[in-house]
Amino acid sequence: MSNAEKGNVTTQPQAVPQMVIPGGGNRNALNLPLDNEGKRDWSFGLLDCFGDMNKCCLACWCPCLAHGQNRRRLQYLNVNGVPDPERRRIVAEGDSVLYALIEVACDMGWILQIETRRNIRNRYNIRGSTTSDCCAPFCCQACDLIQGSREIELEEESFGNAQTPQR
Repeated sequence: MSNAEKGNVTTQPQAVPQMVIPGGGNRNALNLPLDNEGKRDWSFGLLDCFGDMNKCCLACWCPCLAHGQNRRRLQYLNVNGVPDPERRRIVAEGDSVLYALIEVACDMGWILQIETRRNIRNRYNIRGSTTSDCCAPFCCQACDLIQGSREIELEEESFGNAQTPQR
């Protein structure tokens, strides 16, 4: 009696699409070493501000816009698992306006950067503490904004050209 007569049919396994892991690209694009807790250092130092002059100019002259852009990009990655197709767009809305109002009222917009820095550290498993999250934006708002933006950008770039927005 053959396999077909017994009801046993054998077929070749079919190819399946590659598994997509939601929630992000490469969150350690520079392959920095991890410590025993799975934490790593920032990909760029706090004083590596001049490594990207576009980000440097935006953060120095319009920190409210730089902060809003960082928040929007990070939130989009967290919610959608892919880079924001409009990540290079700079808009004065939401977080940017709130930052500007606090900055004008009491010169303390940096307070909003504390939570954003903490969220970036958590997403990328970066070493640090609440104290460092407070000190970095307090001591140099622009340096903190640039460091966070560059960290987010590394993950965005890890998705490759498929996610690059059309110009």
